[in-house]
Amino acid sequence: MISTASAGLKKGRMDWVLFFSVLTLIAVGTLAIFSSVSVLPHQFRIIRTHLIAVPLGMAVFAAVWSLNYQIFQDQWKFVYGAVLLALIGVLIFGVVDKGSRSWYRLALFSVQPSEFARIGLILVLANYLDKKITSIREFSVVLGALLLSLPVFFLLIKQPDFSAILLTLPVVLIMLFAAGANLFHLAIILGYSFIAALFPILWTVIHLNPELLDSPLVNYFFHLSDFGWSALSFVLAVGGAAYLLWVLSVKLYSNISGVFFGGAALVVVLGFFSGVMVKHQMKDYQEKRLQVFLSPEADPKGAGYNLLQARIAIGSGGLLGKGIFSGTQSRLGFVPERHTDFILAVVGEEMGFWGTMLVMGLYVMILSRIRSTARLARDRFGYLVNCGIFGMFMIYFFINFGMLLGLSPVAGVPLPLLSYGGSNLVATLLSLGLVQSIYARRYALV
Repeated sequence: MISTASAGLKKGRMDWVLFFSVLTLIAVGTLAIFSSVSVLPHQFRIIRTHLIAVPLGMAVFAAVWSLNYQIFQDQWKFVYGAVLLALIGVLIFGVVDKGSRSWYRLALFSVQPSEFARIGLILVLANYLDKKITSIREFSVVLGALLLSLPVFFLLIKQPDFSAILLTLPVVLIMLFAAGANLFHLAIILGYSFIAALFPILWTVIHLNPELLDSPLVNYFFHLSDFGWSALSFVLAVGGAAYLLWVLSVKLYSNISGVFFGGAALVVVLGFFSGVMVKHQMKDYQEKRLQVFLSPEADPKGAGYNLLQARIAIGSGGLLGKGIFSGTQSRLGFVPERHTDFILAVVGEEMGFWGTMLVMGLYVMILSRIRSTARLARDRFGYLVNCGIFGMFMIYFFINFGMLLGLSPVAGVPLPLLSYGGSNLVATLLSLGLVQSIYARRYALV
């Protein structure tokens, strides 16, 4: 006799809403990719790679779905080792493309290991947080999660692949939040991240407005990135200010511990050093992207060209679009990188407002189904894996839609299931296979 749980499992091993949402996005993306590359001289290579990636990704999806996802918790050391070896190997054997050594070049296609490393890190952190759940409120647990992530971030910086870091760090924070980490501890990490990003942004603003250097204070701040005596004086000033604030709090009979002021100074100093490292590791094209975010109209024929043309393409599509394979802005080459970074511009021009809303609705549906699966997961490991994948999709969504609205910089981040990119497509389907595996085993041990 089949139990009720087993019967429910047999009837619902697949989340069909999620599955058909994924298939629809792949279909829309395939049409947009084929249309956007139809006039390119190397269109055959792009189409060939995409036609290889789609069935390969679906095969990976099916294989992971058929596995019990808990095997990845049991073999977390192997997963972590594979992630690190892949990222180390690409620094030795990888090829350089657009200034970054991020690819393994194979016979028919290239592989970008950072796409798979992100999912591997989600699995490793889910296992770690599951094991440490009883002490999750302690800072040592948060620190342990960051130490597990640090080698991955370091190897990504060495490529350098700042887009991968931009995607992965928020996922780590979302998983910590979902596990129940202390909000104050997360605020410290966010403060550090904010300071590390703020310094390069402010230096870029000054670079775009050189007249600001007439001010001695601004000139001093700008040359902090040179890492000379000015940087040393800044570190000493931060430490001195923290000490004076602590002395003042003691005189005011405050109960604030001196550790708080010392910790705040340490966060600022570490954020400053990280900001300097980011600035010196950034390639010219990455700095141009930041400049475009801050002022896209400042160089409409240079750094800001891509973004402005993408917005024109979306606007020209109107309500119903110009029709598949009929877009002029994208097909005539006015929108560079249209099959990768700006695939939404192709959708907006050829399928119009309703096509864009369809894509947005499908992503919202996928996010909703991942969230539902997290709530249905039979164990904490499955719940945390879903939270990490949910965070990954959410960051992808906000970056891609945000950059066209001017709310986020052009980061060279593909839109999963829609943009061209074999590694991203296969890795995305792998992650969704994990979601389906957790969904299929939500009732009973199988």
